[in-house]
Amino acid sequence: MGLFHKLLDMFTLGSDRPIRRLLAYYFLLGLLVFAVNWAWPNFDARLTGSEIVRMETPELLQDGLTEGPTVSSPVDKPPPLSMMASVAMMLIGAVLLMLPVSWVYMSARNSRSHNQGVVQTLIILPVVVTGIVIIVQDSLALAFSLAGVVAAVRFRTTLKDARDTVYIFLAIAVGFAAGVQALPIATLLSVFFNFVVILTWRYDFGRNVLEAQSSTKWVEPLSSLANQDTDSEVPDRDLVLALTPESADILAARFDRVRDLLAKKKTRFNAVLRLTTDAVTETQRLTESLLDDIVKRWQLDQVVSVEGKKSELIYLVRIKKSMSQDEFLTAVRGRIGGLVPGVRLEAGESLSEQEAD
Repeated sequence: MGLFHKLLDMFTLGSDRPIRRLLAYYFLLGLLVFAVNWAWPNFDARLTGSEIVRMETPELLQDGLTEGPTVSSPVDKPPPLSMMASVAMMLIGAVLLMLPVSWVYMSARNSRSHNQGVVQTLIILPVVVTGIVIIVQDSLALAFSLAGVVAAVRFRTTLKDARDTVYIFLAIAVGFAAGVQALPIATLLSVFFNFVVILTWRYDFGRNVLEAQSSTKWVEPLSSLANQDTDSEVPDRDLVLALTPESADILAARFDRVRDLLAKKKTRFNAVLRLTTDAVTETQRLTESLLDDIVKRWQLDQVVSVEGKKSELIYLVRIKKSMSQDEFLTAVRGRIGGLVPGVRLEAGESLSEQEAD
C-alpha cells in the first residue's frame, strides 16, 4: 500500500483533498485495466464473464417456472484454471471498487459516528456476495439470493444511522454486479456514489438553517445553575453525582476564561460571527479591519480547519445599538463577500432583545 499511496501523492501533487485523491485513484485503476487488457488479450472476455460456465438445468429463471420437463443443454465447461482466474478477477474487482467507498466513509463520518465494523464490512461483504451470485447465477436460487443476503447482513447488530445502511446496500450492489460479471456497472456506481457523498459532506448539505443558536441552547440550563432561587436551584449534590474531579477542573478552567471575557469593566459581547473561507489570512485581515470600524469590541475566538473542507473563522463581537443584524451582515458581505461563501451571525440574548425593542 505504500507504493500505491506514493502514486496517489504523485498524481494529486501531494494534496490531501478527498475529491482529488478519488480522481487519482480511479485514474490509476483505469490505467491498470488498460495495461492488463493490452498485455492479456483475453482479459475483456473474463471481465464480462463470458468464460464462466453457466449452470445447466434450468438454464434461466423462466425455464424453471415453465410447466413440463426441462431439457438440459450441453455446455462446454472452460478449464478449471481459466474459471478460477475469471472468478478471482471478479473478487479483486469488487474489492478495488469498494476501497474508495471505505475511504469516503472514514472521511465523511465524524469520530463519534465512525464504526470500524462497518468499514471492514464494506470490504468483506462484496467478496462474499460476489461468490454467492457466481454460484447461483442463472438458477432459480438467484431470485431469492438478494433477500437471503440482506437478511444475513443484520445478524444481531442494528445500524443506528441510516447512512450506514446505505453503505451496506452499496456493498451488496457492487457484490451482485461483480457476481453477474457487470463490473462496468459496479464501477459507475462506485464512482457516482463516492462523489455524491464527498460533495454533500464537503458543502454540509442538509444542515438545518433554523437550528437553535448557542444562546438559545445554553441560556436556560446555565441560568438554572446560576439561579439562587431555592425553587429552581440545581443543588450541589446533583452536580457531585453528575461530574468527576477531572470534569469539574475542566469546567472551572472554562468558567475562569469566560469570567475574563465577561468582566464588569469590559463591554459585553452580544453576537458570534462565523465566516467560511479558503483564504484565511486575507479574510482575517479584511474582517478585522472592518470590525475595527463598525463594532464596539471584537475578538478572534477560533480558527477551525478540517482536512478537505473550507476553514471557518469565529469572532466574538459587540454590535452597536445603532446597527441592526441585517445592516451588520450587509457591511460584512460588502467588504469581504468575495472571499467568504458562508457568513453566519449568532445573536446573543441581549442583541435579540435590543432589536425586539
